[in-house]
Amino acid sequence: MRDEAGRAGQILLVDDNRVNRLLLARHVSQLGHQVDSAENGRMALQMLRQKSYDLLLLDIGMPEMDGFEVLAQLRGDPALLGVPVIVTSSLEGLESVVRCIELGAEDYLSKPVNPVLLKARIHASLEKKRLRDLQRDLIRRFATLEVAQDLASSGFALGGRRVRATVMFCDIRGFTGMVEQQTPEEVIELLNTFYTLMFDAISGCGGVVNQMIGDGLMAIFGAPQALRDHGACAVAAAREMVLMMAQFSAEQEAAGRAPVRIGIGIATGDMVAGYTGTEARATYTCIGDTVNLAARLEAHTKLAQRAILIDAATQEALDDAALQGLGIEPLGMVHFKGKAEAVPVFAVAA
Repeated sequence: MRDEAGRAGQILLVDDNRVNRLLLARHVSQLGHQVDSAENGRMALQMLRQKSYDLLLLDIGMPEMDGFEVLAQLRGDPALLGVPVIVTSSLEGLESVVRCIELGAEDYLSKPVNPVLLKARIHASLEKKRLRDLQRDLIRRFATLEVAQDLASSGFALGGRRVRATVMFCDIRGFTGMVEQQTPEEVIELLNTFYTLMFDAISGCGGVVNQMIGDGLMAIFGAPQALRDHGACAVAAAREMVLMMAQFSAEQEAAGRAPVRIGIGIATGDMVAGYTGTEARATYTCIGDTVNLAARLEAHTKLAQRAILIDAATQEALDDAALQGLGIEPLGMVHFKGKAEAVPVFAVAA
């Protein structure tokens, strides 16, 4: 027998009284759920960190670590924050109930626990957990892990904060010509391959892809989460991206298809990072002159005939060892649209 929706849950029961544990575990098992037991709060936390549970049935008065301490630990641990808790306790008084709810418990049942009420509360908690997990999966599917974590910890609010970070723009060169020569299915497959390779290189160096723009993308290094040496990380990612695309392009040419080349522009500086749009539809992005410069650098790769272009701030962020190993080539001062003065541009050997 399972819950009313036909779903079984993984439930952890925590109670220092052996008789209570055995009887309550038997009852919950008869409802169709899988039950593990712990005799104190410290043991429960260890089990929670070793195995995924859908629900915690928690006693309050226990030795070593009581239920209040367990609730406080869960509230302070992002990995365990999503586990719903139903408190089952013999403590009386509104003060205990309020304290449990304030610490994050979903419900409070007094002992001896009414079986019918317990069944209803377990079903309601498991259903809310299922909906929260579904919402989290949707967010992670349409946003990066870092943005999802930012939403979980800080919540959603339009606006942003000033940060110093590095921005990257990347684009497939000659994409329009490729579209004309390939079927729509082949174009979609090409784009999916492009994004797979680029995401791997960028995330592997600590960056976040925040926008996919047709045949290109925008990535941020240093937001929403701080990143040490974000300029160097962006350059390392760019070199890896060019290398992987060169390998993929060789495979394309061997199969009789057009080669695939990319251009990358990178700029470092102050910007405002946050959510823009409306309450109904928004995206995480960065805005500012640094972002505009990175986009201009990416577009300039075609004229400069270089795969990777960086600005002076990014070049200055690289240490001496990196500069010697990269083969930085000064390209002089370049006038970009929207910039009052020319800016120094550097090419990175791919």
